[in-house]
Amino acid sequence: MSSLLTIDDALAQVLAHVRALPPEEVAVAGAAGRILAAPAAARTDLPPFDSSAMDGYAVRAADTPGTLRVAAHSAAGRPSTVPLRPGEAIGISTGAVLPEGADAVVPVELTDGGGAEVRVERVGPGENVRPRGGDVRAGETIVGAGMPLGPARVGALAAAGVATVACGSRPRVAILPTGTELRAAGEPLGPGEIYESNGVMLAAQVRRAGGLPELLGVVDDDEEATRAALERGLAADVLVTSGGVSVGPHDLVRQLLAELGAVEVFWRVAVKPGKPVAFATRGPVLVFGLPGNPVSSLVDFELFVRPALEALQGARSPAPRYLPGRLAAPVRRSPGRDQLVRARLGDDGLLAPVAGQGSHMIGRAVAADALVLVPRGDGELGAGADVRFITL
Repeated sequence: MSSLLTIDDALAQVLAHVRALPPEEVAVAGAAGRILAAPAAARTDLPPFDSSAMDGYAVRAADTPGTLRVAAHSAAGRPSTVPLRPGEAIGISTGAVLPEGADAVVPVELTDGGGAEVRVERVGPGENVRPRGGDVRAGETIVGAGMPLGPARVGALAAAGVATVACGSRPRVAILPTGTELRAAGEPLGPGEIYESNGVMLAAQVRRAGGLPELLGVVDDDEEATRAALERGLAADVLVTSGGVSVGPHDLVRQLLAELGAVEVFWRVAVKPGKPVAFATRGPVLVFGLPGNPVSSLVDFELFVRPALEALQGARSPAPRYLPGRLAAPVRRSPGRDQLVRARLGDDGLLAPVAGQGSHMIGRAVAADALVLVPRGDGELGAGADVRFITL
């Protein structure tokens, strides 16, 4: 067991073989979930003019407090063209251009409501004014290269006048479940047969990671059929197989990949579940041979495949994102392998392991929303122990 790679060492070997795909221009409106390939800079000051932070009256601070003549009104998108003179106020709405000559805004609640004249309370220079460029200056980098684009970042780019951005291309991921016993959902099951679930699950994980999944269909444990399916899959940027990578007589994947020119980088990692995971390359194509047990495939994808897909898109920090947490109940440790334990994050912030941790128990995994990393060792981690976890 000591010869097995650690999770960190295996991930390092995966990432050492990744070369980011060429970038492509993407409209900001459709860029959410993508990874930025080059820094994106503001095309305008934000806000692009001095504006009001409140509904109220634009004034000269030196004229307050007092009763002022209302000379005009300035609304968002319809700025007043009347310059403000001493002894006057201009009604103004939130976001409207601050009129020439004004240096402050009196909120409407600090006035008598106004009419032809308005009684205002004291304000200081600059109060309730959003200065031009107070958020972002034109030419300033808003989002750096390698950063994922979420709603706030997309919104900031649009507000700063950015129409398109360079993003990492989405990797094409071929998914090949293997096994003579597998049948598609909805088909009748014969003796010894089970429904195929890994392909559907892995495709969902690929989409979440920004990739473009292509399900190749199930291939039987037949040498000729498996070789042909693997050859089709090797035309993608990434090939992910499920099953056929252990040591049984029908585990054909690793042998056939080698015959097709794939160079194996490693096989087996000190992780539970998911030990018999293989990683290989053929030229720039990344090949992941995941175990057939569905929870093993789920775990290995999060540990190794997702970071690789992020790296292909140019992510700055392609690695599982562990969060700190505490166990709600004790967990027995494995002497030779780090474990990823399915758990439920409670309202109290504690992580409760779900019942049924077998690598085949995908039905029990439905109750989990976290994978808790339990380091190898003797004995157990007690309730309340500090741990790290990945969200599902």
